[in-house]
Amino acid sequence: MDIVVENLNKKYKDKIILSNFCKTFEEKSTTFIIGTSGIGKTTLIQILMELEEYDSGSIEGIENKKISAVFQSDSLCENLSVFLNVKLVSQNLTCNEVEKELMKIGLVDCMDKRVKELSGGMKRRVAIARALLYDFDLLIMDEPFKGLDEESKAKVMDFVIEKTKEKTVIIITHNLEEINYFRNHSEEKIIDTVKFIK
Repeated sequence: MDIVVENLNKKYKDKIILSNFCKTFEEKSTTFIIGTSGIGKTTLIQILMELEEYDSGSIEGIENKKISAVFQSDSLCENLSVFLNVKLVSQNLTCNEVEKELMKIGLVDCMDKRVKELSGGMKRRVAIARALLYDFDLLIMDEPFKGLDEESKAKVMDFVIEKTKEKTVIIITHNLEEINYFRNHSEEKIIDTVKFIK
């Protein structure tokens, strides 16, 4: 089912963040949201995840959807291992399955390390792996590839493409190269773009 946002309005005190925002996020498509900082992109996805309330308008098609997310902060359990961070949300996966998936994004060698011992780029990959291995209907990602080197970024984007073939995805990014990568590697999946302008 498509997610249909109609005339969405949100303001903080006297500052208008969203004004009559309308968008249909097609089922099983990937939509990139681009725009300058502070223009309402993160507010929109927080509203979609019911982490923020909106003032008026309507959202249909999101009820009963299992949502997985990657936020700008990694939000990991720092004292747990990489493996346990993934298993927390994907208890149906076996140890071998988790190991196989972590190998795809270069994390298998640190699977038993505590997250607090990892570099920033490795933590980012753990956060992405955890979100992607959850059994979701809708994936929301807020600048997920920020801070990754080019080699890691390509591996991670391939991983996201592989895991979202029949899923609805919303990604905030500032990087047009990332959008082009998805367009060039996602085969027949619909890739859409929303540009926030004020």
